[in-house]
Amino acid sequence: MASIRQRPDGVWRARYRDDAGKEHARHFKLKRDAQRWLDEVATSVVTGMYVDPRAGTALWSTWTAAWIERQAWADGSVQTAQTAVQSVSWLNDPIGNVKPSHVQAWVSAEQKRGLAASTIRTRLNFVQMAFRAAVLDKVIPNSPAAGVKPPRARKVEAGMQVLSAGQVANALQAAGAFRPFVEVCVFAGLRLGEAAGLQLGDVNFLGRTISVRRQVQGSTNSNVKVVPPKFGSIRTVSVPDELMTSLSAHVATEGLTNPDEMLFRTELGRLWQRNSAGEEWRRIRADLGLPDEVTLHTLRHTFASNLIASGCDVVTVQRALGHAQPSITLNTYSHLWPSAEDKTRAATAAFMTATREAASAESATSPQNVRSIP
Repeated sequence: MASIRQRPDGVWRARYRDDAGKEHARHFKLKRDAQRWLDEVATSVVTGMYVDPRAGTALWSTWTAAWIERQAWADGSVQTAQTAVQSVSWLNDPIGNVKPSHVQAWVSAEQKRGLAASTIRTRLNFVQMAFRAAVLDKVIPNSPAAGVKPPRARKVEAGMQVLSAGQVANALQAAGAFRPFVEVCVFAGLRLGEAAGLQLGDVNFLGRTISVRRQVQGSTNSNVKVVPPKFGSIRTVSVPDELMTSLSAHVATEGLTNPDEMLFRTELGRLWQRNSAGEEWRRIRADLGLPDEVTLHTLRHTFASNLIASGCDVVTVQRALGHAQPSITLNTYSHLWPSAEDKTRAATAAFMTATREAASAESATSPQNVRSIP
């Protein structure tokens, strides 16, 4: 029900009641403006775009906290989402007051602050997800972040680090007791958390395989825990005899006998986690004089690049790395595969070589080149 009435002071009062019976009213100097407002409300109701004007008054910080609480995410995703929604410039403003210009200004400020383009992209993704959820819940009519673009990231090939065989050898030499951990990262392609989560029973010494069934999450001893690996990352990796020999020696040195025992632990008997393993790798990196961009994850890139250089196809590399989809593998490592031009050139070169060899053989056996023996 809606109505327009003129007050004694000449102002026009437009009012309506929503489906819940709540009354909403606004005042206008002109009757046509009041009628236009009611028409807009009626249109939004018919098209399903109606939003209670009071809904957008919820603070962004309050609404997003409740939104994150409702999600069935892993701890790492929850922490990333919390960091993203708390980094915005409108943290304590009503969600309905946020405009596209505010979101774009925030993205620009994050870029000027020196954050990596990939980090800004991740944060913007969570902010956009929150706004989309608010639209679905009829908290706001439209998402102010819908058309906002993140800064352009560098091409993958420009930022990816891959170690040479010599650098890997030097890293293993400098690793000391941390060497077996480094080996499963570079020769089995395991992520830091996956390597930290290995148990003795995950290593099949006779079958020469390593099964990835869990990972260690957390960056400190207080918040560390063992959880299933990333979606699609449960896998069995085929590894060479040399790695099995190294791990067998490690097991003997540590006196491991129970299949449920963790394969790797710190000197204090704790689980390796992001900070402790990262600190150990930074020591190795400093000893070798490698740049800061070379992280433990670089070992996984090195593993993948070796598979590709050896002629492995996309699906083989995907399964070895535990990517959920082949597209993830291609998006990350497509620059390492030979291009169509490279394949064409190599194939034609081989054909030309075969042609020359055939011509030489034909020339050697032709009648004019064969002398009779008296």
